[in-house]
Amino acid sequence: MKIKQQMAALVATTALVAAAPEQLAAQQYMSPEMMLSLARLGESAASPDGKQIVYSVGFPSIKDNKIRTEFFTITSSGSARRQITEGLKGIHAPRWIQQGRRISYLSSESGSSQLWTMAPDGSDRRQVTDVEGGITDYLYSPDETKLAYIHEIKFGQSTADRYPDLPQATGRIITDLMYKHWDEWVETIPHIFVAELGSGLVKAGKDILEGEPYEAPTKPFGGAEELSWSPDGKTLAYSSRKKTGLEYALSTNTDIYLYDLATGRTRNVTEGNGGYDTQPRFSPDGRSLSWISMERDGYEADLKRLFTLDLKTGAKSWLTEGFECDVEQTVWAADSKSIYFLATKEAETQLWQLILRGKKLRQITSGTHDYTSIALAGGKLLAGRQTMVQPKDLYLVEPKTGAAQQLTQENATTLAQLATPTVEKRWIQTTDGGRMLVWVLLPPNFDKTKKYPALLYCQGGPQSTVSQFFSYRWNLRLMAEQGYIVIAPNRHGVPSFGKAWNEQISGDYSGQNIQDYLTAVDEVSKEPYVDKARLGCVGASYGGYSTFYLAGVHQKRFSAFVAHAGIFNLEHQYMCTEEMWFANWDMGGAPWEKGNAVAQRTFANSPHRLVGNWDTPILVIHGERDYRILADQGMAAFNAAKLRGIPAELLVYPDETHWVVKPQNALLWQRTFFGWLDKWLKK
Repeated sequence: MKIKQQMAALVATTALVAAAPEQLAAQQYMSPEMMLSLARLGESAASPDGKQIVYSVGFPSIKDNKIRTEFFTITSSGSARRQITEGLKGIHAPRWIQQGRRISYLSSESGSSQLWTMAPDGSDRRQVTDVEGGITDYLYSPDETKLAYIHEIKFGQSTADRYPDLPQATGRIITDLMYKHWDEWVETIPHIFVAELGSGLVKAGKDILEGEPYEAPTKPFGGAEELSWSPDGKTLAYSSRKKTGLEYALSTNTDIYLYDLATGRTRNVTEGNGGYDTQPRFSPDGRSLSWISMERDGYEADLKRLFTLDLKTGAKSWLTEGFECDVEQTVWAADSKSIYFLATKEAETQLWQLILRGKKLRQITSGTHDYTSIALAGGKLLAGRQTMVQPKDLYLVEPKTGAAQQLTQENATTLAQLATPTVEKRWIQTTDGGRMLVWVLLPPNFDKTKKYPALLYCQGGPQSTVSQFFSYRWNLRLMAEQGYIVIAPNRHGVPSFGKAWNEQISGDYSGQNIQDYLTAVDEVSKEPYVDKARLGCVGASYGGYSTFYLAGVHQKRFSAFVAHAGIFNLEHQYMCTEEMWFANWDMGGAPWEKGNAVAQRTFANSPHRLVGNWDTPILVIHGERDYRILADQGMAAFNAAKLRGIPAELLVYPDETHWVVKPQNALLWQRTFFGWLDKWLKK
């Protein structure tokens, strides 16, 4: 397939789709339109010899209200960047096959998401699967004679099944919990299928969980990273939480299973461990299986530990014992003697190596950035990397030295035209004597002799580190570009500062972490360039809860609030959310457990009980397809503010979830967000 040279040149020189180059040249500060039009680097893979990289890039179009994805290749030296697709529908998951002679990928070109292959230059596209209803992810066996793919199967009995004479009835008859999850009504579940590859299209494979009403991999985020082929192709490892309904809603007990293709038998190799067991990985020599494990059932933010299983002896080893940082995205070294992974320590995500002999742990990289992905690329590591002021690009990292070579620069032309905010790292003492890392972003061309309005950023999760992330909604750089000082604390209850720091927040939503927020604001506000009369407070999810709560206890520190997808009424949240393990662990129990002191303290400190203290303008945002925190939480908060005579606005999306993904909705979000803050903080 030939790619139009004009198109390729345009993509190479600018990442913006919605603005003309002459307009960009005149701009000094990033606008919401500019930020939302940045190219978004997605999945990547290195060829078996490590000499070529294929990766995806999303190009948002605000006008068209969609994101167009294209594939590119680039050499391991960072040269010969080439666009190899143009306008293919629904493409993602590019991977190398046939020793680098072809690229496999998913595409909805045929009408549903199916597996295709192409030559490395984008030509000679061939469809591999034609599975009714499509597939969501895939993994070739090592010899590429078999294919494991993920396909959604029907779950439960629909209304039409019960009453065939009511084909247009829209009601759902619900008999158990987990009828909704994050952003969907649970009417299908993923299963893993295995198919032989031949000359014809794959129409249907063998369901390795046939007759089992369980998700494999587990929703909502599980994909092919939860599968692993043994080197000989005889065994498939996968993760699954084999529970349904109420039992599923109460438990995080996900296990690793080994499926024998010859016998069709499955065995559980992590039975007895209570928490999440995920991301199985066979070692290249076939002797070991690694996985990431949480210890305790019902605690989704438990420490992520690295384990291995000796497949011959059955012996299990906890490789990262004593390491109080979460292990993420593991990959075996080619010699099977070590494992590379991501881990965040003190709010910076780096590449690490675990040498099996002696369980030696080594940090490979350092610096103020986040690595976001990791894969082998010949003798080096292919990794995505970002900061609060730089969106994700690809790097090649030398494992021995940590030296990083930048491969892609998808937004270099655009970012070069902008003055960059300054990111400061500060350590502030908390009221309980701890040390809290607080990121402070200063506006571009900062003048310390002037006074600036400031925003307190409240993190969601709640167990989610404020690291060097680059968000396309909660973009701290964009806030600084609009003239705000941004205060982003790693308060109690976030990982990467030790187990005790992370776990402090469970059962104490309204306690130490709220004090941490106030401490961060008060300490940074001592700077003469912070205008204490123009402070705002913003956050989403648990950060939205924090915003609602602070609105009742801030004692006139803030002049404006913004809460997105926040918990307003904790008792209502407990009975309306879907993952009950989360509510039980973090809230301490149910509202009706009168003898449960932790739970009673939680519900006694619900934000809605403090509305009588509200005295500050508030903007509330929520999506009606958010089944994690229902939209009536935001509506109730807005209604309460209006009934109290407090200036308030409500931005509600009937078609968005816990997130806001459609480009025009995202731009509306940014315009409303900054319009509200500017109205009250830039008077």
